[in-house]
Amino acid sequence: MNTLLSLGHGYTASALAARLLPKGWTVIGTCRTPARAEELRAAGVEPLLWPTDLAAVLTRSTHILASAAPDSVGDPFLREAGTALRAAKPVWVGYLSTTAVYGDHEGGWVDEGTPVNPQSLRARQRVLAEEAWLATGLPVHIFRLAGIYGPGRGPFEKVRDGSARRILKPGQVFSRIHVEDIAQTLAASMACPNPGAIYNVCDDDPAPPEDVLSHAADLLGLPEPPAIPYDEAQMTPMARSFYAESKRVRNDRIKLELGVTLRYPDYRAGLAALLDSQ
Repeated sequence: MNTLLSLGHGYTASALAARLLPKGWTVIGTCRTPARAEELRAAGVEPLLWPTDLAAVLTRSTHILASAAPDSVGDPFLREAGTALRAAKPVWVGYLSTTAVYGDHEGGWVDEGTPVNPQSLRARQRVLAEEAWLATGLPVHIFRLAGIYGPGRGPFEKVRDGSARRILKPGQVFSRIHVEDIAQTLAASMACPNPGAIYNVCDDDPAPPEDVLSHAADLLGLPEPPAIPYDEAQMTPMARSFYAESKRVRNDRIKLELGVTLRYPDYRAGLAALLDSQ
């Protein structure tokens, strides 16, 4: 029986679980609170309160997905359960990273062969976590995710309530990916393991962030959100760090090696589907 151990079972892992459970998979997800455990159980996922000893559950796990962000001392699961993890015998391990590891390319294209050049603290921590997982000797696959959106994570609410702002920074582009396309990419990799492989997971249309908000407003039949020059915008340090980097991310490898056909190849298709689902 195929069993996925989901370390840090969150938004993306939930989308993957929804794809696997109807196919007879067992999904075990770690979480930190009893309330979250009840949410997982209601979704058909076997909850596992963290921290805990993973040794027993690892004997059941054919696949492992690590979703948790690293901190200043590394990946939390390798730190707390590294010995047990390294002794496991899964056929596939996936680590969810970020395209932020490439740093700023002033709007230029990057692919998996582009050297990493992390410029923010969180990106540097991700590079170290990637290296740590690859060094475990497990059949690890790295997935560098672009900006994630999907059900519950779209621009429509901010456009509706009037809080959306179009931050204008000339030349700024971001790559994005719908959560369902992440899930199908992970499933495709599980079906065709290639340990050590690194995959960019993004759509076909890197675009300025203000274009996405304008299109969302148009779909809603609402006025375009007001524009604010980047230098005048009030943003959190995290948001400003995103705007410090601009790049276009290529996704050829998931198509050529894994046979992925994106359900939502650009933000227009993704936003239209989100609005229909609402």
